[in-house]
Amino acid sequence: MKKLGLFYEGKSKKLYKTEDKNLLITEFKDDFTALNAEKKGTEIGKGALNCKISTQLFHILEAQGIKTHLVKILNDTTQAVKKVTIIPIEVIVRNTAAGSLTKRLGIAEGKKLPFALIEFYYKNDALHSPILNDEHCLLMNLVKSESDLEELKRLAREINSVLKKFFETRNIDLIDFKIEFGIDYDGNILLADEISPDSCRLWDFTTHEKLDKDRFRQNIGSVTVTYEEILKRISSTV
Repeated sequence: MKKLGLFYEGKSKKLYKTEDKNLLITEFKDDFTALNAEKKGTEIGKGALNCKISTQLFHILEAQGIKTHLVKILNDTTQAVKKVTIIPIEVIVRNTAAGSLTKRLGIAEGKKLPFALIEFYYKNDALHSPILNDEHCLLMNLVKSESDLEELKRLAREINSVLKKFFETRNIDLIDFKIEFGIDYDGNILLADEISPDSCRLWDFTTHEKLDKDRFRQNIGSVTVTYEEILKRISSTV
């Protein structure tokens, strides 16, 4: 499979066209952005770690019946994926209060939520990804129908259930995470983008040490060292 030209470049990945019109190559970058891209940085090896972590987590989800865009990993930093039309809604799943939830609602960081909270955000950097309710999504034609929104929520909860249980076996607390979905050429809604410490908050269950991109956001230590720890834990047999 060969790269035939840049299809799209985001903050953490590049997408390339291939000889198959229905397949793309995703290349994970070493770049970091945070705080609506106001803070930027790079750590060598970060892209490879995210590629390997996301690939493993997608395989775990696929084994539980979650359909994803992943076809296969090609090398340390690239995947072959199905070409999808991204639904411009970032779906956030929260199990524990952290980040913007604590700032908006004053809930103390670390407080366990009584149920998994699903939030929608508009995937639009120019508008700083504002929070949405269901009616916003319908008003702006971000989805075709209410049933599509319910499907996004259902999938998000199912993904959360699978990952939360898996991470617990690795002594990792899944605090929250962002996921994106796309529609393939057959009209199926697929999990797309990535699931990695860039898009999740992951804390050590015992010490509550942060093992995710908050280390970059908050200047509390090396990111790649903790990402290596995440990869080591999820790769181990229990």
